[in-house]
Amino acid sequence: MRRTAWRIFPAAASIAALAPVAEAQTPPVAPGQLPPVTVTSPDQAPHKRAKPSRRPHHVAASGRRPAAPQPSQSTAATSGITSGSATVSASDLQPTAASALQISGDEVNARPVSRVGEVLEAVPGLIVTQHSGEGKANQYFLRGFNLDHGTDLAITVDGMPVSMPTHGHGQGYADINFLVPELIRSMDVRKGPYYADKGDFASAGAVDINYLNGLPKNIAELTVGSFGYQRAMAAGSAKAGDGTLLAAFEANKYNGPWDVPDDIRKLNGVLRYSQGTATDGFSLTAMAYSNGWNSTDQVPQRAIDRGLIDRYGSLNPTDGGTSSRFSLSGNWAQSSDYGQSKLNAYVIRSSLQLYNDFTYFLDAPVNGDQFSQTDKRTVYGLDASHALDLRFAGVETQTRVGIQTRYDDINVGLFKTVQREILSTVRNDQVQEGSVALWADTTARWTDWLRTTVGIREDYFAGHVLSDTPQNSGDAQAAMTSPKAGIVLGPWARTEFYGNAGFGLHSNDIRGATITVDPNDKVTPLDRVPLLVRSKGVELGIRTRAVDGLTSSLAGFVLDFDSELLFVGDAGTTEPSRPSRRVGVEWTNQYKLLPWMSFDFDLAYTRARFTDVDPAGNFIPGAPAWVASGGVTFGRDTGWFGSLRARYFGPRPLIEDDSVRSLSSFIVNARAGYKFDNGMRLQLDVLNLFNAQTNQIEYYYLSRLPGEPIGGVADRHVHPAEPLAVRLTLAATF
Repeated sequence: MRRTAWRIFPAAASIAALAPVAEAQTPPVAPGQLPPVTVTSPDQAPHKRAKPSRRPHHVAASGRRPAAPQPSQSTAATSGITSGSATVSASDLQPTAASALQISGDEVNARPVSRVGEVLEAVPGLIVTQHSGEGKANQYFLRGFNLDHGTDLAITVDGMPVSMPTHGHGQGYADINFLVPELIRSMDVRKGPYYADKGDFASAGAVDINYLNGLPKNIAELTVGSFGYQRAMAAGSAKAGDGTLLAAFEANKYNGPWDVPDDIRKLNGVLRYSQGTATDGFSLTAMAYSNGWNSTDQVPQRAIDRGLIDRYGSLNPTDGGTSSRFSLSGNWAQSSDYGQSKLNAYVIRSSLQLYNDFTYFLDAPVNGDQFSQTDKRTVYGLDASHALDLRFAGVETQTRVGIQTRYDDINVGLFKTVQREILSTVRNDQVQEGSVALWADTTARWTDWLRTTVGIREDYFAGHVLSDTPQNSGDAQAAMTSPKAGIVLGPWARTEFYGNAGFGLHSNDIRGATITVDPNDKVTPLDRVPLLVRSKGVELGIRTRAVDGLTSSLAGFVLDFDSELLFVGDAGTTEPSRPSRRVGVEWTNQYKLLPWMSFDFDLAYTRARFTDVDPAGNFIPGAPAWVASGGVTFGRDTGWFGSLRARYFGPRPLIEDDSVRSLSSFIVNARAGYKFDNGMRLQLDVLNLFNAQTNQIEYYYLSRLPGEPIGGVADRHVHPAEPLAVRLTLAATF
C-alpha cells in the first residue's frame, strides 16, 4: 500500500473525534444495600426504543452482574465515590457467556490494592503483577496465558483502547497507570473470541472500564503509608448549563522497599462534560497523565544467594523510565423509532522511554547490557454502531452493525545504553499502522427458554515501516474473517446454560512482517512472519441463583492459537513460536450473606500446551495452571467497614520441558475503616498482611555477572513481592 494512503487515517479520525457517548441511567436500589444479581430471563424480549428524557439522572453501581447488567446504589465499604452515570457497554446488547459479567466501581474500590493495576484483579481468574518499576505496564495472567504487558487482553477506558500494537516494549502493551480507580463506574468483562464487536488482542479476554459522569458529592483524599507512599486525590462535579462537569486530579509519590528507591512521580487529571442519557446524549473527556520512576528489575537468584545483593537489591541502579499520556475523546448516542446509534471517537498522544538491564554482561562484557526502548505515538480512532429491534415471523430480534477504525502514527526505537546514555542504535523506525473492522450480529429470542446470537467480523490491517535499516522497511497488509455464535438456554429453577464459539485473531508487530535482516548486525537474514494470527475458541457454561443470595457460574473453555508470534523487543527481531491449546475451567461465586456483608470466591484451572512435537517439550513457559482468589466485604453507609482478600497464584513452568518451575504465591490484603456521619472517612489498608516472602514474577534465562563464564549462566530471575505495608487514608465528602 502506498504511504500516502496513511495520511487519510488521521484526517478522517480527527474529523470523527468532534462527534461526542452518553451514559447509562437506571434507578438506584435502596440506600446501603447490595443489589440482587439476577439471571436475565429470555422472555424479556426487546421492544421498540422510546426516545428518553434528556434530563441527567445520577446512579451508582455495586456488585457483580451477569448478562445485561445494570448500575445500582453503592455500598458503604467503598471509597465514597459511587454515584454517577456511565456509558452502556456493548455487552448489554446481546446474550452473553457464562464467564461474562459486569463489576461495579463499588466492588473495585472495596478492594485493598498495592498498585492501581491490581483493580483488574476484580476480574475472576486475572492475575496482575509487576516485574519492574511502578510506572511501567503491569504483567497480566489470564486463562493460562502469560500475557506479558497485555497481549491478548484488550483493555479500554471509556471506549479508548489501552492496548498498543507495534509497541516499543511489546505487542499489545497495556499501561493503565493513568487510571483513577475512584472514578470507575463499572468494568465489563468478556472472555474468549465470541463477540463480534471485539477483535485484536481480545482472544483471552476484554475488559472495558467505564468512568462516572458525575458524583453525588465532591471528595478529597489523602493517603500516606510505608516506604514513602503518598497520594492525594480530589474529584468533584457540578451542573454546567444543561449538563454536568466532572473534574479529578491525582498526585502520587512512592519509593517502595527497594535499595534503589522507585521515586515514583505521578500526576494525573480528568475533565469531562456530559449531557443527556445513555440513549440520547453525549460526553467530552480530556485526560492528562505523566510519570517518572526508577526501577528494580528482576534479578538472578544466585546474586541473592551469594549475598551480592539483598532481596530488594538492584544490579543496575540506572534502570527506570518516563511515560505520558494525553487524550481527548467524545461519545454520542441517539435513539429513535429506527433504533439506537452510538459513536465514539478519540485522539491519544502517548510516550514511553524505558531503561532496562536483564542480562547484565552477557552480550556486552565491557559496557553492560542496558538498553533503552522508546515509543512515541498518536492514535486516532472511531467506533460507530447501530442497533435495531425487529420482529420476524413472531420472533423478536435485535441486529447490531458497527464499524471500528484506528490509525497509529508511531516512532519506535531500540538503543544500547550505559547509565541511560545512548551508545548505539539497534533500530529506529517510523511506523504508520491502521485497521478497519466491519462487524454485525443478530440476537433472536425463539422461545421463553431459547435465544441465539450469530455474528461476523471482518478485520483489515495495513501499514508502512520506514526503518533506519532500509532492508527492514516496507509495507504489510492482511485481512481476516471471524464468525461468532452463542446460545442461551433457560432459565429453569433460576439457572441458565450457555454455549459460545468463535474465531478471533491476534496481530503481530508490523515490523516483523517487513523485516529481512537482523537489525543488530544488518546482515543475518531473517524470515518475515504473518501480520495476523488466527485464534479459535469454544465455551460451555452455567450460571445459577438456585440458592438465595448466591450467584454461581461455571465455565469450561478451549482456546487454540495457530502460532503465538512474538516480537522480541529486547533484540529487535521476531520469533514465531509454536501452535498452542488451552483447556480450562473457571468457577465464580458471589454470596450476599447479609444486606451489608458479601463473600466471593473464584477458582480457575487451565492446561496450556504447545500442540506440535518438539524435543524441547510442550509446556508453555509462564502459563499458570491454578489461580484462586476470595474475600469478604462488609459495611453500611456509616460506621465500620472493611475487606479481607486472599489471592493464590500457582506455580508455572519456566521452560518447555517443565524441569524448572516457579514457586506459588499466596498474598492476603486487609482493610478496616470508619465512616462518620459528617462525611469523613478514616481507612487503614494492610498489604501482604502475613508478610509472605514470595515473588511477583519469575523467569528462567541466561545472564552473566562479572567474573562468570562468557556464555552466561542459566538461572531463575525473580522480582519479589513487597513486604508487609500499611497505608492510612483520610477522606472527606462535601
